[in-house]
Amino acid sequence: MTVMTEVGTLIGRSVRHTARSVDATIVAIVLPVMILLTFVYVLGGAIDTGTDYLTYVVPGIVVLCAAHGSAMTATSVNHDLTTGMVDRIRSLPVVGASLLVGHVVAGVLRNLVSTAVVIAVAVLLGFRPAASPLDWVLTTGLLALFMAAFGAIAAAWGLFVRGPEAAGALAFVLLFLPYVSSAFVPPETMPAVLRGFAAHQPTTPVVETLRALLLGGAESSPAVPAVLWCAGLLVAGVAAAGALFRRRTS
Repeated sequence: MTVMTEVGTLIGRSVRHTARSVDATIVAIVLPVMILLTFVYVLGGAIDTGTDYLTYVVPGIVVLCAAHGSAMTATSVNHDLTTGMVDRIRSLPVVGASLLVGHVVAGVLRNLVSTAVVIAVAVLLGFRPAASPLDWVLTTGLLALFMAAFGAIAAAWGLFVRGPEAAGALAFVLLFLPYVSSAFVPPETMPAVLRGFAAHQPTTPVVETLRALLLGGAESSPAVPAVLWCAGLLVAGVAAAGALFRRRTS
């Protein structure tokens, strides 16, 4: 119970920091909406997916904003490390890892809010999901697992690099993955090298599973590979973050 209280307190701290930071709020909520509008109204007319492009692209935008939002965790963790917050926490009878858990969970909550905003805007634009209540629960669970996995990796990166500027560079890497996947165009339209990469990277099965859940084809979705990718990345991120936290604070 003591550890849960510590984690809850540090989650609340991270959430309050986000709420009080205007630029973080804009990046987390407004930017995904702008990306959605850009793809639908600027690029969508030139992309043939065999279906309505808004319907096709919404799951990809959701994954893109989840990956980008998770990368913000790296900057937050590095800021706490370089400004002495980690030292203050370790001087108290508090489990040091609670700080990292607080950042990751707060990032998941922030990303779920931005995802809800993106889907609401998409519905206003004409997106009509066919998901059942169970499908919505599964969608939320998969997204939370995906966000936690990328958040743990971001926390490890924030502990690895020396400054917030380097920590922020992770956002560009995580933004790249959804673009080279089935998020925005069918992989079969890509060159052979990119097609192979798109078929064997984590965001493609996640996007396809979300697309199937939201549009009513869950029985044919690659759900198992999506969950395995997310679980594997989460375990790797937690292990790396734990090792780097002990190294940076020893």
